[in-house]
Amino acid sequence: MIKRYGWIFIVLLVIGLLYLLKFNDGPETQEVELKSTEFEDEIIEEPNLTVSVIKVDVKGEVKKRGVYSMPDDTRVDDVIKRAGGMTEDADPTSVNLAQRLQDEMVIFVASKQKGEGGSSEIISSSEEKISINRASSTEIEALNGIGPSKAASIIEYREENGPFSSVEDLVNVPGIGEKTLEIFKDQIMVP
Repeated sequence: MIKRYGWIFIVLLVIGLLYLLKFNDGPETQEVELKSTEFEDEIIEEPNLTVSVIKVDVKGEVKKRGVYSMPDDTRVDDVIKRAGGMTEDADPTSVNLAQRLQDEMVIFVASKQKGEGGSSEIISSSEEKISINRASSTEIEALNGIGPSKAASIIEYREENGPFSSVEDLVNVPGIGEKTLEIFKDQIMVP
């Protein structure tokens, strides 16, 4: 009689163990499936971003001069890096690296001053004119009637409003009037 009930007891014990094993496997499998589904939902919900492209002309002391297509939220530093970076002769203070790019913008990286009178000799020469859109602060200060504060105002205006369209646009800079412009008008150009 014990043998008969012993077999029943063993069969019930095996069935109970199988039930427990199956019960423990079920929730783990479901949890993995839920995590997988949540991850897929995150990928699907990502928005599509559209970026408009602008073109800028990089000139001067960069390794690869040329016209570059860049996203519209790019800074001057980014396009200079794309142009291979500045050369050894470049003056990094001649450009505002943090300025946002604008379509059709010209970025001119000036060269370092050679000796004490490097750019002054060029400016004082009657045949050479400086580009007011590319000139460094030192070059602008060498103009007749322009000191450090007016040179800084010209560069600040140029960085905030973009390049000058004509020499006469300089009267829009605070501290530069028509009389001041007449003093150095023949020494500058706007290409």
